[in-house]
Amino acid sequence: MLVVGAQGMLGGDVVRLGLERGWDVLGLDLPEVDITDLESCRQAVAGHEAVVNCAAWTAVDAAEESEGQAFMVNAVGPAHLARACAGAGARLVQISTDYVFPGKLGPPYAEDDPVGPRSAYGRTKAAGEWAVRAHLPDNHYLVRTAWLYGRDGPSFVHTMRRLALQDAEPVRVVDDQHGQPTWTADVADRLLALLEKEAPAGTYHATSSGEATWFDLAREVFSLQGADPERVRPVPTSEYPRPAPRPAWSVLGREAWARVGLDPIGDWRTRLTQFVRDRFGEDQR
Repeated sequence: MLVVGAQGMLGGDVVRLGLERGWDVLGLDLPEVDITDLESCRQAVAGHEAVVNCAAWTAVDAAEESEGQAFMVNAVGPAHLARACAGAGARLVQISTDYVFPGKLGPPYAEDDPVGPRSAYGRTKAAGEWAVRAHLPDNHYLVRTAWLYGRDGPSFVHTMRRLALQDAEPVRVVDDQHGQPTWTADVADRLLALLEKEAPAGTYHATSSGEATWFDLAREVFSLQGADPERVRPVPTSEYPRPAPRPAWSVLGREAWARVGLDPIGDWRTRLTQFVRDRFGEDQR
């Protein structure tokens, strides 16, 4: 298995978990492979039966001014990898995002709901999904995830933990964006499960169950650190204007897992508690 973007938070967990389970894993990142170059992709993919693409332009705000560059990484790159996989007979796992949806309040977004991105980042990731389906229709997994935290960070959870351990002023966190905090190790586990089971090609949502706001997540981190969660104060998104619009609703439905006989990721609070214990130990102070 080839993991592209292996130095990132998710890519690192895919490599680690694969090796722990005895898989033959090669992790590559820049400069060893450049997904914006087709020949570089072909050379990297050659000899592999499966490829996991964790490489992405994830600077959401910067993409508003540099959409062309983001498009090269998030759309052209997956297209190149899909073409390389088609030539090599390899399966491709393409990581995508909740930002492909418009983010309006409602029921959880199903895997087959129409996309409607409202940001440059979302548009480029949606284009990457289209490219993978077009070039590798029967041998791909599109895996959307969101609100990630992991061992190596940086992430919102790491930031809140640092603030919780400081004797500081109250922390203001938005309380009108809803999503599913998700541990990258859990996403990595589900990616390997898809490959191991040789599940049908298609789109899967790899997020924790339940839902939370950033405010809810911050309070949970404070509590796990033994800090006073009342230090976290709710504020509306309008108090933190950003170049790229943030989805108010990033809750993803996960029905596809049951259809292929696999379990989705568990409750976000349970998984966050396990992450904190695994990463930082029982004694948080």
